[in-house]
Order: sequence, then structure tokens, then C-alpha cells
Amino acid sequence: MGNFVNRGNTSFSSARKSQIYIDKTGLLNYTNSVMDTEQRYICVSKPRRFGKTLTAGMLIAYYSRGCRSESLFKDLVISQSPSFKEHLNRYDVIHLDIAYLLVQIKDSSGTVSYLQKCVIEELKMVYPDILSEEDTMLPFALSKIHQATGISFIVIIDEWDAIFREDMYDINAQREYIDLLRGLFKGEQSKDFVKLAYITGILPIKKYKSESALNNFDEFTMTSPSRLAEYVGFTEQEVVSLCKDYDMDFSEAARWYDGYSFPRMKHVYSPNSVVRAMLAGEYDNYWTKTVTYESLKEYISMNFDGLKDCVIQMLAGGRCRVNTDTFENDMTSFKSRDDVLTVLIHLGYLAYDKGRKEVYVPNEEVRTAFANAVSGTDWTPVVEAIQRSEKLLADTWRKDEQAVAKGVEAVHMANASLLEYNNENTLICVIALAYYNAVNEYTLVREMPSGNGYADLIFLPGKHSDKPVMIVELKYNRSAEGAIEQIKDRQYPKALEHWNNDKPMLLIGINYDRKTKEHTCHIEEI
Repeated sequence: MGNFVNRGNTSFSSARKSQIYIDKTGLLNYTNSVMDTEQRYICVSKPRRFGKTLTAGMLIAYYSRGCRSESLFKDLVISQSPSFKEHLNRYDVIHLDIAYLLVQIKDSSGTVSYLQKCVIEELKMVYPDILSEEDTMLPFALSKIHQATGISFIVIIDEWDAIFREDMYDINAQREYIDLLRGLFKGEQSKDFVKLAYITGILPIKKYKSESALNNFDEFTMTSPSRLAEYVGFTEQEVVSLCKDYDMDFSEAARWYDGYSFPRMKHVYSPNSVVRAMLAGEYDNYWTKTVTYESLKEYISMNFDGLKDCVIQMLAGGRCRVNTDTFENDMTSFKSRDDVLTVLIHLGYLAYDKGRKEVYVPNEEVRTAFANAVSGTDWTPVVEAIQRSEKLLADTWRKDEQAVAKGVEAVHMANASLLEYNNENTLICVIALAYYNAVNEYTLVREMPSGNGYADLIFLPGKHSDKPVMIVELKYNRSAEGAIEQIKDRQYPKALEHWNNDKPMLLIGINYDRKTKEHTCHIEEI
């Protein structure tokens, strides 16, 4: 077994021995089903720490000839499949870790030649009577082996997009690399020597002139994971089971790490963070510690119309419309706000609602990253609003109506270019930003069905919190007292009695008078 050809099952064996292992071998049912078909070319892109390398190790362990991996899979989902033994350890597998290769050669311009040299040297050891010193091009070497033996290969590429991320301005190296991939995977000859191709990275396949460089690949991305959605991260049921095993509060796990949602899978959790939280016994910001805030700050500070406004709106718990189709799938070709938002989806900083074509901040872990990134920008009014939010919350608990009105007004006036609202819906954005740090005590729900209607904002305390439920009703050019009456008339408190556990409940009415530009507040405790 070599470094590139039939590498073995050591990586997957290590994963199986880990204290926490979540069975994702159902993916092998899919890869088995598309082998030798037109759908044999698969590209899966997802963020850092979402299990890309672990999945590559699983594929290598399952398919590689010469391994004895049955014991590693015998108690997993794939072992129940009729195709399990048909494909187990039956193929020559070529595995390329592009990020690893870049570290070795430290110069992306030599990546392609070094890669081909390494793989062909190992292929010569496996097929010494077929390849010669003249064979220096990997696609031709694989074709030559196939013609002589009839053998086809499984090709697995991890961090396939590393060149585009690490050497983003080396266009020549990128084109040389794409040309190699075209030689491996495009054209009729590749169908002979490629049985299955699985490439994975953060970015989808690079576009040239609005067309994918490898348009024969089926792409499963953070904007459209399709039938592979359950393999993006951990599912809700998987996290529920872990929380039971490790005696952890599931609601907190959801607040910290849930939020990625797809048509086929409504709740997807950041896997690395969940594992680290379970093992550490406490919830914290784990995933974003693996990357710097500088890159996020650089993206959100780009000078595209509407980008800043959109980021602030999402910080306040809102959503923004986005067109993901214009993104060219690299780290340099940004032409609009939509391109920046799209790359943040692929990096995991934003979640994407495909049905509504909207982006949003998925969870507390990522929200913390955004807050830290914003603190390093020149967005002084936003930073001040976040800093003041703790005081506003304390003023609310004290039922200091004048202080609450002034606190909300300060956020509005300081961010007037974004938050110049003219209806009750946009007023919600101001309130959410003003109460930014309330998420440390509460789950904020917008337009929650309660009683005989929908409450504008409801702050639900954590299971073990001693804080009151807060029901907020917003009015525009009316009165704060009228807002309180609506809360009572529509029986919002009655619908939330089970949350309160006999503790006080705060009813909060806030009105904005456009003529005087003043906010008024009325608070009642029941």
C-alpha cells in the first residue's frame, strides 16, 4: 500500500476507534449505485470541519484493493446493503490530498507535475510490466493500464479546491490543474479507466465563462446538497442521541450548532463542534476557532452596495435575498454583494434557504464569529449597539420604560441609513439589533403563533433560566399602550404559560412616531 494508490484503512480505523463516531456509511449506498454510470462523477463541497477528510478515509477503506476492512464496516449501515460485499475492497483506489501536496512542494506552479510523478511512480510498482519511464501523464498512464488489463480506477480527491483557496492569484497553476482534471474525468477515454470519481472541498467546481470546468460532475453543495443532505453534518436525531449519552442539554446544542437547513434535511448541525462540546462537557465556540476572523472581516467589509446593510440585518436575526448563480466558485472573482454572500454560504458562515433564496446567520457559534469580525471594522454604530444591548436588557427587566425607549431610539438613530423603517416589520430589525446580547439568556422568535394571532417578537428563556418570558409587540404611528392591549386581546400570554413556570411575564409595547422620530415604551408584568 502506498501514499496515493490503495492507501489502506488506517484513517478510517482511527475514526472508528474514536470515542464518538457517527455512522455515515449510508453514503456508500449512493456511490455504489452510481458506479460505472453517467453519474459516477461526484463533487461534494462543504465547510471546514464538516467531515470531508473522514468521508474520504471511509471511501478509501471500503473500496481499496488489498485492505481487509470488513470488520470495520460489519456493524454499520452499509453492511445491511445487498451491495456491501460486492464492492468491498475490490478496486484500485487513487487518493490525492491537494492541500497536503501544496504543503510538500510549497509552490502551486509545480503541483501538477509533482502530483503526476508521485502517483505514476506508485502505479509502476503495482503494474511494473505496463508503465515505462516515458509515461509521465497520469490520464494516459491510467488509460494504458486499462487497455492492458481491463482494470478501472476509483479516484478520490480531498481538498480538491486547495489551489484556488491557498494560491488564489496563481491563474496559470489553476488552469494547469483544471486541465489535468479534465484529462482525468472528461471525454470518452475517462469512462474506460474511471469507475468512480469522488472529489471534495469547500468550493464547488470553478466556473469559466459561466460554465463549470467539469460539467459532467454532479455537484452536492451547501446551496444544493440534494439527496446527500444528511451527510453534510450531523442530523437532529444523531445530536439528540449524543446529548442523551453525554448528559448534555439538547436545546443548547441546537442553539449553538444547528441552523443549516435544506429541503431534504431541516436541521443540520456542525459536526466537529458537536463532538468537541460533548467531549468537553460544555458548549462553546469551537468551529470558528479553527479559522481566523480576519478572513470573515475582509469579506463583510468589501465595498459592494447593500452588503453592509445585509450583514447588519442578519446580525439582528433577519434574512437577505441572494442570487447564488453568479458566483464563479473561486476566492477572487467577486463582482457583487451576492458573490460575497455566496462564498460565505460555502465557507459555513451563512446558511441558505433554497426555497426562499435567502441567507441568514445559522447559530450562536457563527453569530459570535460575525460579532467579533464586526468589532474589527469601522462600523462604530453597530458595535456600540451590540455593546449597549446588555444594559437595554437590564433596563427591560427593571421595567424602566423611558430607558428602554431611549435605548431603542439610540440604535435607530445611529443606524438610520439601514434602519429607516416605515412599518412594523422593519421595526423588528431594530429591536433585534438593540437586544443583540439577549441570546445569552433567550431564544428570540419572530412572529410566533400565539393565542389568536402572531406576536411580533417573543423572548423565550432557557430551560433552567430564572428570567421572564418577554412578549414584544411593535407599533408604527400608534401607541405603546395599544400594543399592550393587542397582546392581551389576542391572548398571547395564555399560549405561553407553559414556558413561564409561574415566573413573571413581561408584556412590552414599543411604538415609533415617524413625525416626531421618537420611540415610546410601555411594560406590564403579569
